[in-house]
This record gives sequence, C-alpha cells and structure tokens, in this order.
Amino acid sequence: MANFYCEYCGTKASSIATLTTSSCQHHPNGSNKGKHKLYEGSEKTKYSCKYCGTSASTIKNLVINSCHRHPSGSNKGKHAVAL
Repeated sequence: MANFYCEYCGTKASSIATLTTSSCQHHPNGSNKGKHKLYEGSEKTKYSCKYCGTSASTIKNLVINSCHRHPSGSNKGKHAVAL
C-alpha cells in the first residue's frame, strides 16, 4: 500500500484525499491557514533540501528546520524537499 506525504510538514496518509483535505500546521501562510500539499516525489531512504542539500531520513525531520540558503534569506524559511 502506498503512503502519501505532505511537502510542508511530512504528515503521512494512506490516501491523497485524506491528506489534502486536512489543515497543515506548517503551511507557508501560517499554522492551519491552508491544507497539506502532496509531496509528488517517491519514497526514499533520505530526503534532501532543494536549496542547500541538507538531508534527513524523513520529510518531517527535514522540513522542521530553518534553511540557511532559503530564497527569502538565511534562516527566514524552512528546508524544502527536492524531488
């Protein structure tokens, strides 16, 4: 059975519908001000930030930390998962 993940927070769901109908605590517009966004990449053993290359074993562990190379400025945004 496939798993589906939120690109913003790493929440895991068993269906796309279940994932994308729920509010996301880490949405870019603010906590619970938007829905989860489907991560469209495949499941991996390591996930990397598309801005700086930092890696983590889960999407959740990657995106909870600030990125020093974020386009908004150093530590002004979170890591973003590379596909």
